[in-house]
Amino acid sequence: MNGVMAELAREHPQASFVKLEAEAVPEVSEKYEISSVPTFLFFKNSQKIDRLDGAHAPELTKKVQRHASVGSFPPSGSEHPKEDLNVRLKKLIHAAPCMLFMKGTPQEPRCGFSKQMVEILNKHHIQFSSFDIFSDEEVRQGLKTYSSWPTYPQLYVSGELIGGLDIVKELEASEELDAICPKAPKLEERLKVLTNKASVMLFMKGNKQEAKCGFSKQILEILTGTGVEFETFDILEDEEVRQGLKTFSNWPTYPQLYVKGELVGGLDIVKELKENGELLPTLKGEN
Repeated sequence: MNGVMAELAREHPQASFVKLEAEAVPEVSEKYEISSVPTFLFFKNSQKIDRLDGAHAPELTKKVQRHASVGSFPPSGSEHPKEDLNVRLKKLIHAAPCMLFMKGTPQEPRCGFSKQMVEILNKHHIQFSSFDIFSDEEVRQGLKTYSSWPTYPQLYVSGELIGGLDIVKELEASEELDAICPKAPKLEERLKVLTNKASVMLFMKGNKQEAKCGFSKQILEILTGTGVEFETFDILEDEEVRQGLKTFSNWPTYPQLYVKGELVGGLDIVKELKENGELLPTLKGEN
C-alpha cells in the first residue's frame, strides 16, 4: 500500500498524502476510531469526508480519483503558496511525536542514508512516523528552507529538528538518542491497552462488517444479538498482536472475547454462557 500511495501522490499533485503510525498518535487514532491498519482518511478543509479501512488498492485508487475529480481537494495553485506551505510544513513536523522525513518508506527506503536512519531507530525501538519526500516535491524543497537543513533524511522530535544521519549517529554513540526520542510501547503494554480499549472487546478474524472465519462469524452473531456495544480488532491485520495475544492470555485460538480487560474465552465459552443465561450479565461486567 505504500507503493500505491506513492503512485497516487504522483498522479494527484493537488492532494496531500500523509502517513502516520497509528500508535504514535493515539489521540488521533481514538478520535477517528482507527481499529486496524492500514486505514485511509480523506479530508477537505480540515473536515473528514471519507474513509477506507483495510489494504484495498483498487478501492483506494477509486476513492482518490473520485474525490480529486470532483474538486474535493483544494487546488495547489500559486495564489498564496508561501504562507500555506509553511503552515503545512509545521503541521507535518508536528504530525507525530517523532517524525522522519526520508526518501521512500521505512519498509522500502530509497537511499542508503534513509535506510541507515530507519535501522538505527528500529534498533533502539523508537516509535516514529515517516513522510516520503519523493511523494511531494513541494515539501521536499520547502522543508530544506524551513529548517535550514539542505539534505535528507531529517528527524524531528516534538516539532524540533534533531538533524540528519550524522547527528543521529553521534547521539547514538553518546547514548543520548534513547533519552531524546519516544520509545515504542512494549508488546505487553500494547496488548494491555488493546484489551482495555472498550468495555467489551472481541479479537477476531475480520471485523464487524465482514467476518473471515466461521468461528468469528458465529461469535459476532451472538454478541450482536445481545444488544451490548462492543469493539473488534482484526488479528489478520497485525501479526504481532495475533501471536502475542496467545501468550499474553494463555489462549491459543481465535476469536477471543474480553470484558473490562479480562479474558472471557472463545466461541465455546460464549456459547455456554449464552445457554446458561449468563452471557448478558458477563458482558455487562456483573459476573
